[in-house]
Order: sequence, then C-alpha cells, then structure tokens
Amino acid sequence: MPQLSDFEGDWVLTRQIAHSDGNRARFEGVACFASEGVGLHYREAGDLILPTGQSFRAERSYFWRAEGGKIAVSFEDGRPFHSFDPLSPEAAHWCAPDDYRVHYEFGDWPNWRAIWRVQGPRKDYEMISHYAPA
Repeated sequence: MPQLSDFEGDWVLTRQIAHSDGNRARFEGVACFASEGVGLHYREAGDLILPTGQSFRAERSYFWRAEGGKIAVSFEDGRPFHSFDPLSPEAAHWCAPDDYRVHYEFGDWPNWRAIWRVQGPRKDYEMISHYAPA
C-alpha cells in the first residue's frame, strides 16, 4: 500500500460523475501533489464537461498529511475533510445535509482510483476519479 510520499508528483486525472437521474459529466485534467511543510499540497486543474457538451475550467485544492498511521485530508483552508488508513482505505464526511463516502483503490498502483458516493436531499451521484502517473 502506498505511503504519503508515494503520491508526490504529477498525475493524469480523469473523472466520471454519474448522477442518479442518468446525467453524466466528466473531468479531464492533471493533479499535482507537491511537498509543503509536513505534508503534500494537492492541486487539480482541468476541464469539466457537462452532459450538454458545455465545458468549464475547474480547479480544486487540498492538503494531505500523515497522521497516526493514516492519511488526513483537509480543505485548503485547514478544515478537516476526511482521513483514511491506506490498508483499509475508506472514509466518510458529513456536510449537512449531505453524506460523502469515499473508497480508495490502490491494487493497481501506481494507477489508483477514488470512488465517491454522495447523497443528500438535492445530491445523488457517484464520482470515480482515475489517477495515472504523468
């Protein structure tokens, strides 16, 4: 299983977003894990393509750090997001009224995936992100 330092570097990122109503969107871009302080600053940037074909530039940023045998992920402003054990890579985040659950897959390392299931009163989708070395 990967350790925090194994993520450092650039990754090709492709993402599928499947909504329960049948609509599908995708994201194509890059992700970079750069050493910063005691962890890694995660930045992704690319194009979000909606079911209509319309495209938007999209970016997201997090901070990953090792913490007690787990990897702790926080929002860019420092608020906790979730943490996971690479040996049992599942986590949840409650953002009232929405429930976010993630499962990471590292069995084909260095290719890996993050599978998010999001449910709430106005949200119901699965988001699968594929990462491959750049």
